[in-house]
Amino acid sequence: MAGAVLSRSVSARLSYRAVGVNSPRVSTAAHRKWMVPGSFVNVLVIVFFLVSLVLAMACVVYLYWFRYLSRGGSGFISAFSSTAEDCDVFQGSWVPHDSYPLYNSSVCPFVERGFNCLANGRRDTDYLRWRWRPRLCEVPRFDARKILERLRGRRIVFVGDSMSRTQWESLICLLMTGVEDPQSVYEVNGNNITKTIQFLGVHFRSFNFTVEFFRSVFLVQQGLPPSHGPKRVKMTLKLDKMDTIHQRWVDSDILIFNSGHWWTATKLFDVGCYFQVGGSLKLGMPITSAFRMALETWASWVESMINTNKTHVFFRTFEPSHWSGSGQNACEVTNRPTLEPQGNVRSEFTDIIAEVVGKIAVPVTVLNVTMMGAFRSDAHIGTWSHPSSILDCSHWCLPGVPDAWNELVFASLLRDGWR
Repeated sequence: MAGAVLSRSVSARLSYRAVGVNSPRVSTAAHRKWMVPGSFVNVLVIVFFLVSLVLAMACVVYLYWFRYLSRGGSGFISAFSSTAEDCDVFQGSWVPHDSYPLYNSSVCPFVERGFNCLANGRRDTDYLRWRWRPRLCEVPRFDARKILERLRGRRIVFVGDSMSRTQWESLICLLMTGVEDPQSVYEVNGNNITKTIQFLGVHFRSFNFTVEFFRSVFLVQQGLPPSHGPKRVKMTLKLDKMDTIHQRWVDSDILIFNSGHWWTATKLFDVGCYFQVGGSLKLGMPITSAFRMALETWASWVESMINTNKTHVFFRTFEPSHWSGSGQNACEVTNRPTLEPQGNVRSEFTDIIAEVVGKIAVPVTVLNVTMMGAFRSDAHIGTWSHPSSILDCSHWCLPGVPDAWNELVFASLLRDGWR
């Protein structure tokens, strides 16, 4: 996804030996001879010197304006700064940074209690102070005030599961750091943030835009099975039909999808949910095959329903969990990011997303965050959940990893000339 703006540092050094009338190494006669007018060689030397000087000055001026303009003339980097032709922003590492976290979860009213680890008793704060740094380029810092101005009159929509809701909450808190009156930011229906609510929308009154979340964990339609099905089939996922609320996602300016955490045997087969295509049950279909078919249905919907001249579409990949133990029921939160990726990276899901998006006929950006999260076993909720009896090595504390996802979203938009 990541193209890059080149930012090369070039230095031009011009050195020459000054020659003067009183130089002890050059006689006066010799000096006068060198300056004889009409000498072809002398003219070439002078021309060469002048051309070299002009080129050196042009290089200095070019580099100055190139760097200045690449930052929008105001210190706000309008694209990735890079030393490489292509920079994969998802290949990198987490580095400590004094400017993080970017917001205080205790004063942001849109962080649900279950994700606010500090409020739930976490004492260490080192997990808050890490910034994602790609290997070959720099991601621009999130400038809330300037992004708020660019979002005037627009609509941002998140669609997916609880991980999508976490990113939604993160973005609202990031943006609120640039708002002068916090009371001007409110949930449009007066709803509290809960795990099962299907729609949440936060309006920024001073800038006239909304940030919305639609709960659609599979993206496709879930409903009752055909009447002729076996008794163990309590419901089905209709892999060839989009979720019934799909019309509400249209006409957005930024549209961010995710799906993956619910595509497991525990959340499907163990509760009697199987797959359906048309009127036929697909009882033996593997989960990965069903996920691919659902993604192809989603891709067709994007192609036919979304005006990508207006709407920027993103799909975020599966986020790794860090459950451990023989039954994958132990959750050990570390103190620092790990040096090597760990946890369940579910690479087959990421591969399917990349393959399906690679065939789509309209622009879609894949946020390949899977490996980014694989280093962050320190950033999970762990025992600092609400209620505290819930152990969680899947979701992330806020502030935390989802903030980096949002930084990459807006860095990508700016790179692509978003206005």
